[in-house]
Amino acid sequence: MYIKEYLKQFNNKKIKLFVDMDGVLADYIFGSAKDYNLKRPLFSNIKKIKKISKNKNIQLFILSTARYSDGINQKHWWLDKYAPFFKKENRIIISREANNMEESATLKAQFFSTYPREDCVLILIDDDPKNLKKINALNEDVILLKDTVLVD
Repeated sequence: MYIKEYLKQFNNKKIKLFVDMDGVLADYIFGSAKDYNLKRPLFSNIKKIKKISKNKNIQLFILSTARYSDGINQKHWWLDKYAPFFKKENRIIISREANNMEESATLKAQFFSTYPREDCVLILIDDDPKNLKKINALNEDVILLKDTVLVD
Protein backbone atom coordinates (compact mmCIF):
# COMPACT_ATOMS: atom_id res chain seq x y z
CA MET A 1 0.00 0.00 0.00
CA TYR A 2 1.40 3.40 -0.89
CA ILE A 3 1.79 6.21 1.60
CA LYS A 4 -1.09 8.25 0.17
CA GLU A 5 -3.42 5.29 0.75
CA TYR A 6 -2.37 5.08 4.39
CA LEU A 7 -2.92 8.77 4.83
CA LYS A 8 -6.44 8.60 3.35
CA GLN A 9 -7.39 6.21 6.14
CA PHE A 10 -6.67 8.93 8.68
CA ASN A 11 -8.06 11.93 6.82
CA ASN A 12 -10.06 13.06 9.85
CA LYS A 13 -7.26 12.62 12.39
CA LYS A 14 -4.12 14.53 13.20
CA ILE A 15 -1.04 12.69 11.87
CA LYS A 16 2.51 13.08 13.07
CA LEU A 17 4.67 11.74 10.27
CA PHE A 18 8.26 10.93 11.22
CA VAL A 19 10.78 10.42 8.42
CA ASP A 20 14.22 8.85 8.72
CA MET A 21 17.02 10.55 6.80
CA ASP A 22 19.63 7.91 5.93
CA GLY A 23 18.36 5.77 3.08
CA VAL A 24 15.04 7.63 2.86
CA LEU A 25 16.05 11.22 2.07
CA ALA A 26 19.82 10.82 1.68
CA ASP A 27 21.88 8.10 0.05
CA TYR A 28 23.77 6.75 3.06
CA ILE A 29 26.15 4.65 0.93
CA PHE A 30 28.08 7.64 -0.41
CA GLY A 31 30.57 9.25 1.99
CA SER A 32 31.33 8.43 5.60
CA ALA A 33 29.45 9.13 8.83
CA LYS A 34 31.56 12.27 9.30
CA ASP A 35 30.89 13.58 5.77
CA TYR A 36 27.14 14.07 5.78
CA ASN A 37 27.50 17.11 3.54
CA LEU A 38 28.53 14.67 0.77
CA LYS A 39 25.37 12.55 1.01
CA ARG A 40 23.44 12.44 -2.24
CA PRO A 41 19.84 13.67 -1.87
CA LEU A 42 17.11 11.26 -2.97
CA PHE A 43 15.14 13.97 -4.75
CA SER A 44 12.12 11.86 -5.73
CA ASN A 45 11.50 10.92 -2.08
CA ILE A 46 12.11 14.49 -0.93
CA LYS A 47 9.54 15.80 -3.45
CA LYS A 48 6.94 13.24 -2.34
CA ILE A 49 7.42 14.03 1.35
CA LYS A 50 7.21 17.76 0.61
CA LYS A 51 3.91 17.20 -1.22
CA ILE A 52 2.57 15.09 1.66
CA SER A 53 3.59 17.80 4.14
CA LYS A 54 1.09 20.19 2.60
CA ASN A 55 -1.84 18.16 3.97
CA LYS A 56 -3.38 20.21 6.76
CA ASN A 57 -3.74 17.28 9.15
CA ILE A 58 -0.08 16.22 8.87
CA GLN A 59 2.72 17.48 11.06
CA LEU A 60 6.10 16.49 9.62
CA PHE A 61 9.15 15.42 11.65
CA ILE A 62 12.64 14.09 11.06
CA LEU A 63 13.67 11.19 13.29
CA SER A 64 17.28 10.30 12.71
CA THR A 65 20.42 9.32 14.55
CA ALA A 66 23.97 10.53 14.09
CA ARG A 67 26.91 8.32 14.96
CA TYR A 68 28.84 11.29 16.34
CA SER A 69 27.50 14.40 18.04
CA ASP A 70 29.03 16.73 15.44
CA GLY A 71 26.96 14.88 12.83
CA ILE A 72 23.84 16.54 14.22
CA ASN A 73 24.91 19.92 12.84
CA GLN A 74 25.85 18.31 9.52
CA LYS A 75 22.39 16.78 9.23
CA HIS A 76 20.74 20.13 10.00
CA TRP A 77 22.91 21.76 7.32
CA TRP A 78 21.91 19.03 4.82
CA LEU A 79 18.21 19.48 5.62
CA ASP A 80 18.49 23.26 5.30
CA LYS A 81 20.00 22.77 1.85
CA TYR A 82 17.90 19.91 0.44
CA ALA A 83 14.69 19.71 2.51
CA PRO A 84 14.14 23.05 4.28
CA PHE A 85 10.40 22.37 4.62
CA PHE A 86 11.27 20.27 7.71
CA LYS A 87 10.92 22.85 10.48
CA LYS A 88 13.96 23.07 12.74
CA GLU A 89 11.84 22.46 15.83
CA ASN A 90 10.53 19.22 14.27
CA ARG A 91 13.96 17.71 13.64
CA ILE A 92 14.81 15.02 16.17
CA ILE A 93 18.40 13.94 15.59
CA ILE A 94 19.78 11.73 18.35
CA SER A 95 23.51 11.35 18.93
CA ARG A 96 24.64 7.76 19.30
CA GLU A 97 27.94 9.04 20.74
CA ALA A 98 26.05 10.85 23.53
CA ASN A 99 24.12 7.61 24.24
CA ASN A 100 27.01 5.16 24.71
CA MET A 101 26.96 4.26 20.98
CA GLU A 102 23.58 2.59 21.45
CA GLU A 103 22.09 1.19 18.24
CA SER A 104 19.83 3.47 16.21
CA ALA A 105 16.99 0.96 16.49
CA THR A 106 17.07 1.10 20.29
CA LEU A 107 17.31 4.90 20.41
CA LYS A 108 14.36 5.31 18.06
CA ALA A 109 12.29 2.74 19.95
CA GLN A 110 13.02 4.53 23.24
CA PHE A 111 12.09 7.87 21.65
CA PHE A 112 8.65 6.57 20.67
CA SER A 113 8.18 4.90 24.06
CA THR A 114 8.27 8.29 25.76
CA TYR A 115 6.69 10.39 23.01
CA PRO A 116 3.26 11.81 23.99
CA ARG A 117 0.47 10.38 21.84
CA GLU A 118 -1.94 13.35 22.15
CA ASP A 119 -4.66 11.47 20.25
CA CYS A 120 -2.57 11.58 17.07
CA VAL A 121 -1.72 8.89 14.59
CA LEU A 122 2.05 8.33 14.71
CA ILE A 123 3.66 7.11 11.49
CA LEU A 124 7.34 6.44 10.80
CA ILE A 125 8.93 5.95 7.38
CA ASP A 126 12.29 4.17 7.70
CA ASP A 127 14.41 2.02 5.39
CA ASP A 128 15.95 -0.26 8.03
CA PRO A 129 13.95 -3.39 8.92
CA LYS A 130 15.97 -3.69 12.15
CA ASN A 131 14.71 -0.26 13.25
CA LEU A 132 11.13 -1.11 12.32
CA LYS A 133 11.18 -4.42 14.23
CA LYS A 134 12.67 -2.89 17.38
CA ILE A 135 10.26 0.06 17.36
CA ASN A 136 7.29 -2.26 16.81
CA ALA A 137 8.33 -4.47 19.73
CA LEU A 138 8.01 -1.52 22.12
CA ASN A 139 5.40 0.62 20.36
CA GLU A 140 2.65 -1.38 18.70
CA ASP A 141 0.54 1.72 18.15
CA VAL A 142 3.10 3.40 15.85
CA ILE A 143 2.44 2.74 12.17
CA LEU A 144 5.72 1.67 10.64
CA LEU A 145 6.28 1.96 6.92
CA LYS A 146 9.22 0.84 4.86
CA ASP A 147 10.61 3.55 2.59
CA THR A 148 9.27 1.63 -0.42
CA VAL A 149 5.86 3.23 0.25
CA LEU A 150 7.32 6.30 -1.44
CA VAL A 151 7.93 4.40 -4.69
CA ASP A 152 5.23 4.70 -7.35
